[in-house]
Amino acid sequence: MVQATVADTIHYSILASGSGGNATYLETAGHRILIDAGLSGKQLEQRMEAIGRSLDQVEALFVTHEHSDHSHGVGVLARRYGMPVYANAGTWAAMEGKIGKIAPDQKQLLAPGKFLDLGDLQVEAFAVSHDAAQPQFYQIHHDDQTFVILTDTGYVSDRVVQTIKNADGYLIECNHDPEMLRMGPYSWPLKQRILGDTGHLSNEEGAGALMEVIGERTKRVFLGHRSQHNNMRSLAHLTVASILENHDFGVDHDFKLADAEPDQPSPLLSL
Repeated sequence: MVQATVADTIHYSILASGSGGNATYLETAGHRILIDAGLSGKQLEQRMEAIGRSLDQVEALFVTHEHSDHSHGVGVLARRYGMPVYANAGTWAAMEGKIGKIAPDQKQLLAPGKFLDLGDLQVEAFAVSHDAAQPQFYQIHHDDQTFVILTDTGYVSDRVVQTIKNADGYLIECNHDPEMLRMGPYSWPLKQRILGDTGHLSNEEGAGALMEVIGERTKRVFLGHRSQHNNMRSLAHLTVASILENHDFGVDHDFKLADAEPDQPSPLLSL
């Protein structure tokens, strides 16, 4: 257990968010965890150092699905730091051949709809619609605070909306602008995959999901998993902000709208 050296709240940093790699660090007074490890071990070490933390302080790694931009560094971190790795059965089956050997006692199961209680931090898994073996994302609870991570889904179901509604903080997908995607360099089958119900949320769809889940508790929303080919930071931000403002949401008044980056970590923030 981590020494109680931080305030009694959730602190977090989005270490990377984008089609090239994803990882989020969260801590409470008692525990420190990672959600996904989609960068190399060296890159993750550098991102953690940039926020004043170290991977040898991380107690557990939670994996959302087997795609490399979420799992690339899983094996390295498990072997180098000895941390347990949590994923569901489908993800483990799809991921094991890609990440190298991991000690059996480090392979932990956390199924959709289940909680892992670590004491002053609870991790809740929920299923999403994506073209992976058994994709799931997580919301992190501490006392009455909640932080939600939701990227890599083709749509947000009513069940997911009810699960993640009125959280204190969100990292939510705004992957692409549909017109940029249609006019861009990807093959037509790949474009169809991204646009489909098991693909990725567009800027407009991300805004639509936010309108369903933002509540009076919500303080900060990060827009994440932005495509480097089919989107732009300014376009994603403007699209979401405009849609929310047009529906009377107090952007940058009731809550802060921020942009997660693929190439640098966010500051270490608190809920």
